[in-house]
Amino acid sequence: MSFWLIQSLNSLALGGVLFTLAAGFSLIFGLMRIANLSHGAYFMLGAYVGLSVVEAGYSFFLAMLASIITIGLLGVIVERVILRRLAGNSLSQVLATLGIAFVIADCSLWFWGGDPRPVSAPSFLAGGVEMLGLTFPIYRIAVVVCSMVVALGLWALLEKTKLGVMIRASVDDRQMAQGIGVPATRLFSIVFCLGAALAGLGGIVAAPILSVYPGLDADMLPLALVVVILGGLGSLAGAFIGSFLIGFIYSFGQVLFPDLAYIILFLPMLIILAVRPRGLFGKITA
Repeated sequence: MSFWLIQSLNSLALGGVLFTLAAGFSLIFGLMRIANLSHGAYFMLGAYVGLSVVEAGYSFFLAMLASIITIGLLGVIVERVILRRLAGNSLSQVLATLGIAFVIADCSLWFWGGDPRPVSAPSFLAGGVEMLGLTFPIYRIAVVVCSMVVALGLWALLEKTKLGVMIRASVDDRQMAQGIGVPATRLFSIVFCLGAALAGLGGIVAAPILSVYPGLDADMLPLALVVVILGGLGSLAGAFIGSFLIGFIYSFGQVLFPDLAYIILFLPMLIILAVRPRGLFGKITA
């Protein structure tokens, strides 16, 4: 019984991390129709930036802020300088994001080295809490709470603001939205910045659980892709539910069937897509 409870908590924590990564990926994919293959690299770079801030003696929350700002600004630069020049050429944009991912990975390896680097959780979130006769790490519970706060913040942004209305309209029908005056160019920059910032936040939040190491991007990007495809393009609800669903499938699959972990992960996705090609919450997009 204790195994199932502890593993369920680990699955929830992984789901929370995946949501911060996949939510931005889903918005970018849904709005710009770009499979941003550098998104995992932003996640890893956010973890490394936060690591440097923590090792410099600053607080974990300052590390989170530094990761969000740094990776968000990097996203703006990439969108304005590279992706905007390739507008209308989806293949070139995807290849460009793949190249950016390799550049970030090599630069991170050169600057921070190839050894795994642990990151300590904030002192007040260290230790565990007794629940049902078991000790649960407080930080993992905090990660789940953090993901829910991010989800509520994104929901408020998308549902209660003018910017959110423009984003949702452009995801549903980009040509029609542009026809009624939605500033697509500015919107692309904002969404790409937001998506990259969320990836940076996910990286530093995940660092005390996963540690930081070369290849972290390659480990996390396939999971984010599965979440986005499973949940549906541009769907916040799909990203949220899909993240926790994949968190459970992947965590239990690795423990119970380590040799079949990826089969267990991708097989349900293939079955769902065969029944519902647009994903669980996807809509017909123009």
